[in-house]
Amino acid sequence: MRNENGTGGRALVLVENLSVPFDRRVWQECTTLRDAGWDVHVICPQGSKRDTEAEAEIDGVRIHRYPLRAATGGPAGYLREYGSALWHTARLARKVGPVHVVHACNPPDLLFLPALRLKRRGARFVFDQHDLVPELYLSRFDRGEDLLYRGVRALERLTYRAADIVLATNESYRDVAVRRGGKRPEDVFVVRSAPGTDRFRPVPAEAELKRGKPHLLCYLGVMGPQDGVDYALRALAELRDTLGRDDWHAVFVGSGDAHDAMVELAAELGLADQVEFTGRIPDAELVRYLSTADVCLSPDPRNPLNDVSTMNKVLEYMAMGRPIVSFDLREARVSAGDAAVYAPANDEGAFAALVAELLDDPAKRAEMGKIGQERISGRLSWRHSQESLLAAYAAACRGRVPVPVPVGKSDRTGKRQRR
Repeated sequence: MRNENGTGGRALVLVENLSVPFDRRVWQECTTLRDAGWDVHVICPQGSKRDTEAEAEIDGVRIHRYPLRAATGGPAGYLREYGSALWHTARLARKVGPVHVVHACNPPDLLFLPALRLKRRGARFVFDQHDLVPELYLSRFDRGEDLLYRGVRALERLTYRAADIVLATNESYRDVAVRRGGKRPEDVFVVRSAPGTDRFRPVPAEAELKRGKPHLLCYLGVMGPQDGVDYALRALAELRDTLGRDDWHAVFVGSGDAHDAMVELAAELGLADQVEFTGRIPDAELVRYLSTADVCLSPDPRNPLNDVSTMNKVLEYMAMGRPIVSFDLREARVSAGDAAVYAPANDEGAFAALVAELLDDPAKRAEMGKIGQERISGRLSWRHSQESLLAAYAAACRGRVPVPVPVGKSDRTGKRQRR
């Protein structure tokens, strides 16, 4: 079923942050492994409106989901959420049975605990670091390097120590894994997230989405405290009030725990008639908005997390051939290059001025969109990440004796194991 080059076997992917296949990066990894001959299982939470089944087999990937209530009420809420997630993950991992590789995706940096149990039984542990959790803590809660910060740093160290291989989303994260995590450079592989070209294909623009205005501005993504939607809204107020531009309609696509607060902020700024919040919407509707947008917004402020993180929305805007306005962040420049224009970090007035400049320059918008599509189809494409992912699995499995998963023997549930 597998060999020492990691070209087949049984892989278990652990996710707590999102359901699968809604988590696009995880789903791309799963299908890549499946195509390489791996028998892929996933353990993740159930979604609220999609991915609601407790069990599903989709395109050959077996998904085991558990109910999970998102944290509310401060640290105690996170303790309840993570405790429940760990219990369900351990329960479902026993149901899946022995595996050759356990592949844990953060946040949080707690999934090394169920991974360790599988590692003691012979599995190799691949840590897929989606976020730098210590930087996420600093950026989200603004509490400084307090006791909880020291706690998340400790959990990160334990995760690095347990991992045989680390997957980093960019070179900045790779540097952290080597410098702070003490990993050998040859054990850290950059597997960039990349939008699926089957999902992000432009369609004809629809003028009615602009609500009678000449231009459409678009934001796509999560709406959390660290994601900068408040910066975008204040910049739009600057665009209208200081620059005298009301020739635009803006749509904000996505959700998150700051969504309701952002709707309230838009109303406070007098933007309710010009700013539309759609929540999460089907892919076909999302593509309609992005295909019609004249300018796309990436308002993530500079903070310890954002400066070194790759923003999925930037890559998705590029795939759709849209010009981008961003704050000047290190990894934003690595991803977008000349497909974006950059305002000084956290300067809302400069951000608004750049939006106005692009609205007045359709030729530049078209050129930037073309540059973005070329970058996405080149070195930032998922094809290159697939190669790195499979190389990481090969490195994890090299020289290892296969974990015994007897064909036809029953697991603890009494069901026959899949091979």
